[in-house]
Amino acid sequence: MGQEKIVRCGWCGTDPLYVKYHDEEWGKPVYDDKTMFEFLILESAQAGLSWITVLRKRENYRQSFAGFDVKKVAKFTDADVERLMQDSGIIRNRQKIEAAINNARLFLEIQKEFGSFSDFIWGYLPGKKPIINSMKDYKNAPARTELSDKISADMKKKGFKFFGTTICYAHMQATGMVNDHIDGCIAK
Repeated sequence: MGQEKIVRCGWCGTDPLYVKYHDEEWGKPVYDDKTMFEFLILESAQAGLSWITVLRKRENYRQSFAGFDVKKVAKFTDADVERLMQDSGIIRNRQKIEAAINNARLFLEIQKEFGSFSDFIWGYLPGKKPIINSMKDYKNAPARTELSDKISADMKKKGFKFFGTTICYAHMQATGMVNDHIDGCIAK
């Protein structure tokens, strides 16, 4: 018997780390705040870089950012910023590091106001259900949408940094708010 060809979105290529992320995480709905916070930090770190660059540093980020414990990150001080600036395992960009700490503090405010960050951000979607797009070529996936424009504008008003509309849309894809897997993809 012939083996059927496995169909995946072309962006993940053949790198085992990228394939695992594509197959097991990307586009899968996330409703827990810890993972939401993790992706908030990672997506913000990605600004101007490729996702694989950040993905390869993910475990270092986990160690450097207190296991993505939002309460601990929110308490980071200037000394922590300096420590992180010396950490070759992460992207050493002062603005991104300071944004991660700032965003942690704002994340906690949203949790207090809405009960959870997940309830807040999923609240932008009708019935808090994912948007499942149909596309034949991953290159047709948008970099931003009217919804990501709205969410990022609202987050900017709340004081979030490094969360423009493109990063917001990438966050939506990563956390499964949007499923942009190509039609026929094994992870759709």
